[in-house]
Amino acid sequence: MDEQGWYSVTPEKIAITHAKRCENATVIDCFAGVGGNAIQFASMCYHVVAIEIDPLKVDMAINNAKIYGVEDYIDFIVGDFFQLAPSLKGDVVFLSPPWGGPSYKWVKKFTLDLLKPKDGYAIFQAAQAITPNIIMFLPRNVDLLQVEELCWLSSPPLQVEIEENYVRSNLKGVTVYFGGTAASSQCGSS
Repeated sequence: MDEQGWYSVTPEKIAITHAKRCENATVIDCFAGVGGNAIQFASMCYHVVAIEIDPLKVDMAINNAKIYGVEDYIDFIVGDFFQLAPSLKGDVVFLSPPWGGPSYKWVKKFTLDLLKPKDGYAIFQAAQAITPNIIMFLPRNVDLLQVEELCWLSSPPLQVEIEENYVRSNLKGVTVYFGGTAASSQCGSS
Protein backbone atom coordinates (compact mmCIF):
# COMPACT_ATOMS: atom_id res chain seq x y z
CA MET A 1 0.00 0.00 0.00
CA ASP A 2 1.06 3.57 -0.47
CA GLU A 3 1.16 6.24 2.26
CA GLN A 4 -2.32 7.52 1.46
CA GLY A 5 -3.66 3.96 1.51
CA TRP A 6 -2.27 3.34 4.99
CA TYR A 7 -3.74 6.59 6.21
CA SER A 8 -7.19 6.22 4.66
CA VAL A 9 -7.92 2.50 5.03
CA THR A 10 -10.63 1.66 7.54
CA PRO A 11 -9.14 -0.04 10.60
CA GLU A 12 -9.71 -3.79 10.20
CA LYS A 13 -11.71 -4.14 13.43
CA ILE A 14 -14.16 -1.48 12.20
CA ALA A 15 -14.35 -2.96 8.68
CA ILE A 16 -15.28 -6.33 10.21
CA THR A 17 -18.09 -4.64 12.17
CA HIS A 18 -19.39 -3.10 8.94
CA ALA A 19 -19.26 -6.44 7.16
CA LYS A 20 -21.25 -8.21 9.87
CA ARG A 21 -24.25 -6.05 8.89
CA CYS A 22 -24.14 -7.32 5.32
CA GLU A 23 -23.91 -11.10 5.47
CA ASN A 24 -25.19 -12.88 2.37
CA ALA A 25 -25.67 -9.65 0.42
CA THR A 26 -24.30 -8.04 -2.71
CA VAL A 27 -22.39 -5.00 -1.44
CA ILE A 28 -21.28 -2.06 -3.53
CA ASP A 29 -18.20 -0.36 -2.05
CA CYS A 30 -18.33 3.01 -3.82
CA PHE A 31 -14.96 4.47 -2.81
CA ALA A 32 -12.95 1.27 -2.34
CA GLY A 33 -9.45 2.69 -2.02
CA VAL A 34 -6.98 -0.11 -1.29
CA GLY A 35 -9.78 -2.55 -0.48
CA GLY A 36 -9.93 -2.71 3.33
CA ASN A 37 -13.71 -2.77 3.54
CA ALA A 38 -14.25 -4.73 0.31
CA ILE A 39 -12.03 -7.52 1.68
CA GLN A 40 -14.03 -7.78 4.90
CA PHE A 41 -17.34 -7.70 3.02
CA ALA A 42 -16.07 -10.46 0.72
CA SER A 43 -15.10 -12.59 3.71
CA MET A 44 -18.74 -12.54 4.89
CA CYS A 45 -20.83 -11.77 1.82
CA TYR A 46 -21.54 -13.49 -1.44
CA HIS A 47 -20.41 -10.72 -3.75
CA VAL A 48 -18.74 -7.29 -3.64
CA VAL A 49 -18.49 -4.66 -6.34
CA ALA A 50 -15.54 -2.42 -5.42
CA ILE A 51 -15.36 0.89 -7.28
CA GLU A 52 -12.30 3.14 -7.19
CA ILE A 53 -11.36 5.96 -9.55
CA ASP A 54 -7.58 5.57 -9.05
CA PRO A 55 -6.23 2.58 -11.06
CA LEU A 56 -3.14 2.33 -8.83
CA LYS A 57 -5.37 1.94 -5.76
CA VAL A 58 -7.34 -0.76 -7.59
CA ASP A 59 -4.09 -2.65 -8.30
CA MET A 60 -3.23 -2.43 -4.58
CA ALA A 61 -6.76 -3.55 -3.63
CA ILE A 62 -6.54 -6.57 -5.94
CA ASN A 63 -3.19 -7.52 -4.39
CA ASN A 64 -4.62 -7.10 -0.88
CA ALA A 65 -7.66 -9.24 -1.76
CA LYS A 66 -5.31 -11.99 -3.00
CA ILE A 67 -3.40 -11.87 0.29
CA TYR A 68 -6.70 -12.39 2.17
CA GLY A 69 -7.84 -15.06 -0.31
CA VAL A 70 -11.08 -13.30 -1.27
CA GLU A 71 -10.26 -12.01 -4.77
CA ASP A 72 -12.84 -14.33 -6.37
CA TYR A 73 -15.65 -12.61 -4.43
CA ILE A 74 -14.83 -9.06 -5.51
CA ASP A 75 -15.38 -7.39 -8.87
CA PHE A 76 -13.00 -4.44 -9.00
CA ILE A 77 -14.01 -1.56 -11.24
CA VAL A 78 -11.82 1.41 -12.11
CA GLY A 79 -14.33 4.20 -12.48
CA ASP A 80 -16.30 7.11 -11.12
CA PHE A 81 -19.07 6.01 -8.76
CA PHE A 82 -21.34 8.87 -9.88
CA GLN A 83 -21.12 7.83 -13.52
CA LEU A 84 -21.61 4.15 -12.68
CA ALA A 85 -24.38 4.53 -10.07
CA PRO A 86 -27.36 4.50 -12.48
CA SER A 87 -26.35 1.04 -13.75
CA LEU A 88 -25.46 -0.53 -10.38
CA LYS A 89 -27.57 -3.13 -8.55
CA GLY A 90 -26.92 -4.32 -5.02
CA ASP A 91 -28.40 -5.07 -1.61
CA VAL A 92 -26.18 -2.68 0.38
CA VAL A 93 -24.20 0.41 -0.60
CA PHE A 94 -21.12 1.19 1.47
CA LEU A 95 -19.89 4.78 1.46
CA SER A 96 -16.55 5.84 2.87
CA PRO A 97 -15.87 8.88 0.70
CA PRO A 98 -12.62 10.83 1.03
CA TRP A 99 -12.60 13.06 4.09
CA GLY A 100 -10.17 15.55 2.57
CA GLY A 101 -6.96 14.20 4.06
CA PRO A 102 -5.52 14.57 7.57
CA SER A 103 -6.73 18.17 7.87
CA TYR A 104 -10.27 16.94 8.72
CA LYS A 105 -9.04 16.49 12.33
CA TRP A 106 -8.62 20.24 12.77
CA VAL A 107 -12.21 21.06 11.84
CA LYS A 108 -14.33 21.47 14.97
CA LYS A 109 -17.50 20.12 13.33
CA PHE A 110 -17.01 18.24 10.05
CA THR A 111 -19.97 19.07 7.80
CA LEU A 112 -21.19 16.93 4.93
CA ASP A 113 -20.19 19.56 2.37
CA LEU A 114 -16.51 18.83 3.21
CA LEU A 115 -16.69 15.28 1.81
CA LYS A 116 -15.07 14.60 -1.56
CA PRO A 117 -15.57 14.37 -4.53
CA LYS A 118 -19.10 15.75 -3.89
CA ASP A 119 -20.94 16.77 -0.76
CA GLY A 120 -22.48 14.14 1.50
CA TYR A 121 -26.03 14.85 0.34
CA ALA A 122 -25.16 14.21 -3.33
CA ILE A 123 -23.20 11.08 -2.40
CA PHE A 124 -26.10 9.76 -0.30
CA GLN A 125 -28.68 10.47 -3.00
CA ALA A 126 -26.61 8.62 -5.62
CA ALA A 127 -26.40 5.63 -3.27
CA GLN A 128 -30.10 5.83 -2.44
CA ALA A 129 -30.96 5.42 -6.12
CA ILE A 130 -29.42 1.93 -5.83
CA THR A 131 -30.85 0.79 -2.47
CA PRO A 132 -32.12 2.27 0.82
CA ASN A 133 -29.68 -0.01 2.67
CA ILE A 134 -26.68 2.25 3.09
CA ILE A 135 -23.70 2.28 5.42
CA MET A 136 -21.62 5.47 5.71
CA PHE A 137 -18.24 5.61 7.47
CA LEU A 138 -17.50 9.21 8.43
CA PRO A 139 -15.01 11.26 10.46
CA ARG A 140 -15.30 11.16 14.24
CA ASN A 141 -16.06 14.91 14.30
CA VAL A 142 -18.91 14.74 11.76
CA ASP A 143 -21.98 16.89 12.41
CA LEU A 144 -24.40 14.20 13.64
CA LEU A 145 -27.46 16.39 13.13
CA GLN A 146 -26.63 16.71 9.43
CA VAL A 147 -26.03 12.99 9.17
CA GLU A 148 -29.35 12.19 10.82
CA GLU A 149 -31.10 14.52 8.35
CA LEU A 150 -30.05 12.23 5.51
CA CYS A 151 -32.75 9.73 6.49
CA TRP A 152 -35.37 12.34 5.57
CA LEU A 153 -34.22 12.30 1.94
CA SER A 154 -36.32 9.18 1.49
CA SER A 155 -40.07 8.76 1.52
CA PRO A 156 -40.94 7.21 3.87
CA PRO A 157 -37.96 8.27 6.00
CA LEU A 158 -35.29 5.60 6.44
CA GLN A 159 -34.41 3.96 9.70
CA VAL A 160 -31.06 5.19 11.00
CA GLU A 161 -28.52 4.02 13.56
CA ILE A 162 -25.39 5.94 14.51
CA GLU A 163 -22.42 4.06 15.95
CA GLU A 164 -19.15 5.46 17.28
CA ASN A 165 -16.16 3.32 16.27
CA TYR A 166 -13.29 2.86 18.71
CA VAL A 167 -9.95 1.12 18.33
CA ARG A 168 -8.00 0.68 21.58
CA SER A 169 -10.22 3.25 23.36
CA ASN A 170 -9.61 5.88 20.64
CA LEU A 171 -12.57 7.19 18.65
CA LYS A 172 -11.65 6.57 14.99
CA GLY A 173 -14.87 7.35 13.16
CA VAL A 174 -18.65 7.23 13.08
CA THR A 175 -20.66 4.66 11.15
CA VAL A 176 -24.20 5.46 10.12
CA TYR A 177 -26.49 2.59 9.14
CA PHE A 178 -29.59 3.38 7.06
CA GLY A 179 -32.58 1.29 6.00
CA GLY A 180 -32.26 -2.45 6.53
CA THR A 181 -28.71 -2.14 7.88
CA ALA A 182 -29.96 -0.13 10.90
CA ALA A 183 -30.85 -2.03 14.06
CA SER A 184 -34.31 -0.46 14.37
CA SER A 185 -34.18 3.25 15.15
CA GLN A 186 -36.66 5.44 13.32
CA CYS A 187 -35.49 8.61 11.61
CA GLY A 188 -34.98 11.32 14.18
CA SER A 189 -35.08 9.06 17.22
CA SER A 190 -31.57 7.61 17.50
